[in-house]
Amino acid sequence: MNSFGRKFKFSTFGESHGTAIGCLLDGVPAGLNIDEEYIQSELDRRKPGKSEFETARKEADKVEILSGVFEGKSTGTPIAMIIYNTNQKSKDYTNIKDVFRPGHADFTYFHKYGIRDYRGGGRSSARETAARVAAGAIAKLMLQELGITVLSGISEIHGIKGEVFDYEKAKNSLIYALDESKEQAQKDAILKAKNDHDSVGGVSRVLIQGAPAGLGQPMYYKLDGVLADAMMGLNAVKAVEIGDGILSAKALGSQNNDEIRLNGFESNHAGGILGGISNGDDIVMNVYFKPTPSIFKTQHTITSKDKEVDFSLKGRHDPCVAIRGTVVCESMAALVIADMLLLNMGSKMDGVQRYYR
Repeated sequence: MNSFGRKFKFSTFGESHGTAIGCLLDGVPAGLNIDEEYIQSELDRRKPGKSEFETARKEADKVEILSGVFEGKSTGTPIAMIIYNTNQKSKDYTNIKDVFRPGHADFTYFHKYGIRDYRGGGRSSARETAARVAAGAIAKLMLQELGITVLSGISEIHGIKGEVFDYEKAKNSLIYALDESKEQAQKDAILKAKNDHDSVGGVSRVLIQGAPAGLGQPMYYKLDGVLADAMMGLNAVKAVEIGDGILSAKALGSQNNDEIRLNGFESNHAGGILGGISNGDDIVMNVYFKPTPSIFKTQHTITSKDKEVDFSLKGRHDPCVAIRGTVVCESMAALVIADMLLLNMGSKMDGVQRYYR
């Protein structure tokens, strides 16, 4: 599937080394202020080539709105956006035309479709996520008008864990580090892996503030389930935690329960979600990215003709995909919340009556 959402829906198209990538949003309410400079600023946060901690591939990632916006406002019709690819080096991939790269989707795409675009991974490339960020920027604009914010940052790189989560500080960090005291060690780990022709993984921490209680559609479209689906649909993500996540399995019920007072919850082990529905507290997620599979060490693999070979990769790749990936996590979280807000509008009869009266 190339589409996501039920009411606030989006589809993406394009390949890493194709002419362009883009997205189509359907269900955006008419009258939303569309700030094109803001949309571009979100893409600039994700775009490659900004520092030594990212791939050297430089793309302007200039977004162009093709439809659905008139005089700065959404019209209620589908919003189409396109981002042209301008810095492909497809020749870097000719040596893997018939080779399956370890850790990549080459093997599975070929066995599913019998054909694959080997140029940078084609559709399976993380290049596609630029379109998700464009769509997520529209969702964020909607959330801003409702007082809801979505933030993120890197809490861990290669096992180096941050203990402080400063989302404002992360905005000015080259690696979006949340804990300033661990930032240099995390940077050093990335550069060491890069110099060793290797890569490292990392963890993105996502925070959603201001979401009202009641978001989520039990039983089979739960808020935490859809958020996990959105994150697991991103390249290189191998695990997602809501709230305390796996630590919950090690706790007693008396430790894990979030007790309640009239002024709110006394703790937030649940990560803002109970029974698949938001409880009005902060929604917190940890998203785990594996090390970038594109490394420059000689590796064992096979070809599409069932021959065992040793090969060395060429090209330009992120030594830690989690860095730019955290921006995409934000975008996907915003898209989920926007969808849930629209779905929730008809959950109570008094809400329907207020609208039609």
